[in-house]
Amino acid sequence: MNGAEDFYRRSMELPDELLVGAIDTHVHAGPVLSSNPGHTDPIEIAIEARSAGMRALVYYDVFGGASGTAWMVNRHVPGIRTYGGYLMNSGHGGMNPRAIKTALNIEGGCRMISFGSHCTHHQASRESTVVDGRLVPLHEAYPRFAEEELSRAIRIPTDGEPTDELAEILELVAQRPEVYLNTGHVGHDEVFRVVELAQEYGIRKVLVSHPARGLLSVAEQKDLASRGVFLEGALVDIFATAVPLTHYYVEKEYIDRGHEVPRQSRPVPTYMETLREVGPQHVVLGTDYGVRNLPTAVQGMRTWITLLLDYGFTVEQVRQMTSENPARLIGLDDDPEPGRSRVALYPEQS
Repeated sequence: MNGAEDFYRRSMELPDELLVGAIDTHVHAGPVLSSNPGHTDPIEIAIEARSAGMRALVYYDVFGGASGTAWMVNRHVPGIRTYGGYLMNSGHGGMNPRAIKTALNIEGGCRMISFGSHCTHHQASRESTVVDGRLVPLHEAYPRFAEEELSRAIRIPTDGEPTDELAEILELVAQRPEVYLNTGHVGHDEVFRVVELAQEYGIRKVLVSHPARGLLSVAEQKDLASRGVFLEGALVDIFATAVPLTHYYVEKEYIDRGHEVPRQSRPVPTYMETLREVGPQHVVLGTDYGVRNLPTAVQGMRTWITLLLDYGFTVEQVRQMTSENPARLIGLDDDPEPGRSRVALYPEQS
């Protein structure tokens, strides 16, 4: 099936057929802080993904590294490959070369190094509480947050030489061709500086995370794509804008309450047209699902596929964004032991 015929002649089974071989490169799973609304069990989600015929998953852990989670799942769930990555966070010293070096050598293989999510300066300066019905940034509502948290949040110098810590981290990633660098939730100008530095240090693969991509114009995204950078799309951007997600800080008062105040969200047609303009050959789609107030990541991938078909993307383009590009990003075809499992506590269903 090709072109417009994909829309008019698709079968009810087509989304399930396209799930076979799909890869979700952005899955959140437990354990998390007890204040969270609950996250999925990484083994359960791998079993569900395997049953749907998916090829691989990449686990995210906003509190640090998920490679250990992936190692455990790979041992006990044969028939699907899972990977982890490391998100720089304040709990592990932020931009900490020793933490990166350790993460890159955790048994099981780390496939991603990210500049973090909640504790980048861009994100931390925008997370908010609610005072008298209006959103107030945490650093304004709580001076202690500004002093103890915002002050150590990750910032990428946008001019001049990188700090010694940043330079060492870039060198470490460049030494590992199977690992990709994720911009994380950095600001607009920081995105371009990360890409420039990655190219300067010889890092082979870069993903502009979906919150960072959301700060860029279509022209800017196309410019980055022309440099060989992948751009991330996440289902959470259009199907989860008004629900509590991950709580990063232990302190109750630091829980981000931005979901409680109505905000204008990006229309789905606009989002889809942006993906089309940037070009499916440059896009990697994932769900960013994992909290239990949303569908499972596997159900999310099925929704992604169905939406893409609804908006006129061809079968080939769907496969490109949900299977082929993700496989290139994580180096799945170069994996010497795809899907290998030593212990099958959860054998495949017959």
